[in-house]
Amino acid sequence: MSPGVAFCEENAKESGSALDQLFSSEQQASILHVLNTASTKDLEAFKLLRGRKSINIIEHREKFGPFQNLESLKNVPLFQYKTIVQVCNSILCPETGKKKRKLQETRILGKFIKPDIQRERLKSANSIVSIVFGTRRIAWTHLDRNMVVLDWQQSDCWRLMNRTYPSADYLEEISSVISKMPNADFYVLEKTGLSIQNSSVFPILLHFHIMEAMLYALLNKSFAQDGQHQVLSMNRNAVGKHFELMVGDSRTSGKDLVKRFLSESVLKAKPRVFFPADKIVHYRQMFSSTDPHRAEELYDSLLQAVAFYELAGFDTES
Repeated sequence: MSPGVAFCEENAKESGSALDQLFSSEQQASILHVLNTASTKDLEAFKLLRGRKSINIIEHREKFGPFQNLESLKNVPLFQYKTIVQVCNSILCPETGKKKRKLQETRILGKFIKPDIQRERLKSANSIVSIVFGTRRIAWTHLDRNMVVLDWQQSDCWRLMNRTYPSADYLEEISSVISKMPNADFYVLEKTGLSIQNSSVFPILLHFHIMEAMLYALLNKSFAQDGQHQVLSMNRNAVGKHFELMVGDSRTSGKDLVKRFLSESVLKAKPRVFFPADKIVHYRQMFSSTDPHRAEELYDSLLQAVAFYELAGFDTES
């Protein structure tokens, strides 16, 4: 036997011995019980065993019988010493993986919802009002955690390009709109992606900032509880990406998608969004092809509400 082969065999023995020493006999028994009895779906509940690794475990089990010890895992394709240790630890301490996933989910939430809100508080929300405003109208959707549309309407305001409006006019107009809005746990405003570097859109950008600031102030004053944020902003492009409405950096109309939601609410037993049966006809009329005005704010307020629940990972079954 060559020295090289002897060295490799000695390393294998050491790693196998080290593997057994890492875990007590009780821990080894627990790990082996999972590996020998779990289905592919059960194994894939562990992040490190998703995909081919779980399949390889099942195939090896069927071909050679139950695993007798942890060292025998080295005979399974894709399982090296380091991987085996990580897998064993994840089986023994699944809560650690859950905490890491929870932290990752919180960071993802922070990318599209501002200000930062604890996930638990988001998930406790029974309903939200999603608000989208443009240069001529404000639209809002009142959606509950079961994806039922409780209210959905718009209010025509002014035409921004006609002239410059004083702050008092903004205050009067927005106060009137807010007075029609229902109570909800959160009020979610669309955050546009207009760049301040483009001087040609500065009047529109200024309008959006004034609208956003007044909505934040008035809604928090009207509905704030215990000094905590009731008004949030949601990134417009994040919603567009969620529904695959982006073409490059531009977002396309969500009208067809919303019309599909309306149809599915009638045709499917478990639609993505539920519309009250007595309002379906009224909502469909809002999408009449003879309507001379494009009501993009109306479509977008609904899509933003749906995306809020889905991206935040709500369990709509509970």
